[in-house]
Amino acid sequence: MNTRFLFPHSFKLVGWILLIPALALLVLLYFFQVDLPLIELPVLSLIEYHDDKTTFFNWTYKNELNDEIIAATFIIGAILVAFSKEKIEDEFISKLRLESLLWATYINYALLLLSILFIYEAAFFDVMIWNMFTLLIIFLLRYHIILYFSAKVSYHEK
Repeated sequence: MNTRFLFPHSFKLVGWILLIPALALLVLLYFFQVDLPLIELPVLSLIEYHDDKTTFFNWTYKNELNDEIIAATFIIGAILVAFSKEKIEDEFISKLRLESLLWATYINYALLLLSILFIYEAAFFDVMIWNMFTLLIIFLLRYHIILYFSAKVSYHEK
């Protein structure tokens, strides 16, 4: 089985270690508006809009980095979990991974299309933020649920 684009199996644990706290923090920040200790640093901004002026490649005064750190940690963790080899990487796993990714892509873009048609203004901005994460979330949910139930079925068949 040619799996040259997958990470080694050991990366899956690292991914879970990054993903679970990041997901918890995302939920706390967004749904419960929990205040975390601020991490503020001067940052390089590729593009900024101020009043009617656009600036490129500018060091901004200070930016609160909590949301950037949490989002990046979530994405890195989810990618490591999603695209690390299983202990036994066979044709079933490859097919399941491919089908789950295709299924997640269809669902993600169907939700995005519905959002484009029926959600507006600031609420749409929230949808776009969550859309950064939903493809990986849907993929991980479907992949691991089917993997769990297929392992359960094969265990009972023995």
